[in-house]
Order: sequence, then structure tokens, then C-alpha cells
Amino acid sequence: MAKETNQTKKRFRFDKFFVYLFLGGGALISLFPFYYMFVMATRLNREINQVPPPFTPGVNLVENFQKVLGSIDFFGAMLNSFIVATSVTIGTLFLCSLAGYAFAKLDFKGKSILFGAILITMMVPPQLGLIPQYYIITTLGWLNDFRAIIVPGLINAFGIFWMRQYIKEGVPFEIIEAARIDGCSNFRIYWNVVVPMILPAFATLGIIVFMHVWNDFLWPLIVLRDPSMHTLQVALRALNDARQMDYGMIMSGTFWATVPLILVFLAFNKLFIASLSEGAVKS
Repeated sequence: MAKETNQTKKRFRFDKFFVYLFLGGGALISLFPFYYMFVMATRLNREINQVPPPFTPGVNLVENFQKVLGSIDFFGAMLNSFIVATSVTIGTLFLCSLAGYAFAKLDFKGKSILFGAILITMMVPPQLGLIPQYYIITTLGWLNDFRAIIVPGLINAFGIFWMRQYIKEGVPFEIIEAARIDGCSNFRIYWNVVVPMILPAFATLGIIVFMHVWNDFLWPLIVLRDPSMHTLQVALRALNDARQMDYGMIMSGTFWATVPLILVFLAFNKLFIASLSEGAVKS
């Protein structure tokens, strides 16, 4: 019996080793593009074009970044991106969680039909809405205005779906009923009871929305004409010279544009993992 137990433990350790080996290899493969982007950001053009290409960091990181600062208003564009991404993220978290609470815990006429209609919009490619959105923004006089990016992005179907599913499974109905018996209004229940219980869902949706808005290129390129209003992704486009491509400079700008995303993820990493693991346990 003891011999069988030892064999079982050895087999379990052997299987666990291969699981960790597979996960570690996947992590390295996922991190390699970011690492090589950093390598290119530290090299000169002639070094990048060598055969075979270099795979170790160079010494020109500061020089390449100085070229970026001489070509575009990098920090001004980063500030614009931060304002837009933060505003959209906060607005999306509030409105989507409010709508998710209504769909999850309130009963009203046509709730299922309305929720189904919202889900159907997820199948519509966002490119199809560019012309109608541009017409509306032009009519409102919001060209070259951050409102042209912030307002259309304040609510989305995925955010409502995500919050509705999390609130439905993660907030017990008995707590909602107890709050109603105590005389709380629907908004007070949402603010004082629901919000503290869905912080992991906030972190997950916040990271997704912030990354999406930060990396958005097409819509800001259309509605922001003034270079002083450009977001970071639009400003980085100016680094592409049709006559000569300075890959070290381009990768340097791209690398430093990615750093804020990493910091945001690290700041909310624990809540993000808690949300995913909690959902896995419930499923």
C-alpha cells in the first residue's frame, strides 16, 4: 500500500513537472516579442540589419529615445492618452456595472429582449460604425476634442455582459433583499453593497478597457487632427519615415509607450487573478 502511494506521488510530481515546464515555455514565448522590442530599442539601424540579427541589448537606448523626443511630443501625447484612457475606463466601469446590476438583480419589462439586443451588437464589427459616428461627432462639433473619443467609449456590450454575469453569480440575492428590507434604494444597494463585492471584476474590466483605449489608433486618427491633441499611438505614427526607417527609434518609442500598460497590469494584478480564479471555481 505504501509502495503504491509513493508511486502515485512520483507520478504526480512527474506530471506536475511537465505542466510547469509547459507553462514556463509558454511564458517565455509570450515574453520574447517584448524582449526583442527592447533589444531593437537599444540598437542602431545598422546593427538591427545585421545577419544574424542581435539578440542581446545594446547601449543606444537613451540615444534612440532622444531621437523620439526630437521627432514628436512624446510626453504630451502620453498625457493625452492617459487622460482619455483613464476617463473612458472610469466611465465604463461605472456605467457597465450599473447596467450589469440592473440586468442581474432587477426585474423590469423586456429585460431579456434588451439584454439579447445588447449581446447582438457584439457581433457587429466596429469599423461599420465609423461613418455614422463621424457624422454625429461632426454635427456636435467635437472634432479635435477628447469628447469625440471619450463619450462613444463610455459603455460597451462586453462590459455590460461581464458585469451582469459576475454580479449574478457573485452577489447573493439574500444580501440584496436584506438591504431592501432595511430601506435602501436601488442605487444605494448598488453603491454600498454590490460595488465592494465586485472589485475583482472592476480590475479585470478596467485592465481590458484601459489597454484597448490606450492602443486604439484608427478612431483617434480620424477625429483628432491637431498634433497637440494626438494620443500616443497616433503620435508614434509620425516616426515612420517613408524614405528611411529608423527601427531603433521606432522600437524605442513603442517600448516606452508599452511601459504604462505594464504598470497598470502590475498594480491590479492580484485583483485580476482573483477575478479569473473565482470565476473558475464557480464554473
